[in-house]
Amino acid sequence: MAVTTDREFAMSQDPKPHDRDTEADSIAYYEDQAETFFAETVTIDMAPLYARFLARVPPGGHILDAGCGSGRDALAFRRLGYAVTAFEASPTLARLATAHCGLPVEVQRFQEINWQDAFDGIWACASLLHVPMAELPDVFGRLGRALKADGVLNASFKYGAGEREHGGRRFTDLDEEGLAGLVEAVRELVVHEVWITGDRREGRGAVVECDCREGIADTRGASEVRATS
Repeated sequence: MAVTTDREFAMSQDPKPHDRDTEADSIAYYEDQAETFFAETVTIDMAPLYARFLARVPPGGHILDAGCGSGRDALAFRRLGYAVTAFEASPTLARLATAHCGLPVEVQRFQEINWQDAFDGIWACASLLHVPMAELPDVFGRLGRALKADGVLNASFKYGAGEREHGGRRFTDLDEEGLAGLVEAVRELVVHEVWITGDRREGRGAVVECDCREGIADTRGASEVRATS
């Protein structure tokens, strides 16, 4: 199967504008399209992707669903017996997610999180990709500090290189090298693995994903990076 979301595709998209808050544009998009986005994503079977992540989270451990969207994954983790905390930047999506997963979903952005040593695992499925490239090192640092020792962060990005706007949203695209390099520059995290898999939504392109663990001391966390196609 041909992969269409490569570097050339990413750079062919609308270039990022520099004169406005494009991340705010993405939040506005989800506010406007919340019902549609919820309906299109809430029933996607993510079980094949859960397995790799949950193998590194202790039974009954505390998971942060970071940028939880519909609340689909938060509900799945809750049903599997994990303690779950969730947040979402779109107030309307947060409300829909709360109703779906039965958990209070806090409205906040990645740049606002300040947890310390709180989570055994952080699941950031297709959510960090809306954070501007220049802000990702700080955000990864915040996520690393939120992990307990030996905690694991799973993050995914559209496969490519650079920043772009598409359909009213802004994206930061990364490939294996870009994602691993970004995480390795963050003191709080260590790259454990990078891999590529396919987007779970039919007709979508490639995604690069990673698992990362906290790396302040030799005995603290590790990271995995996963790429999807």
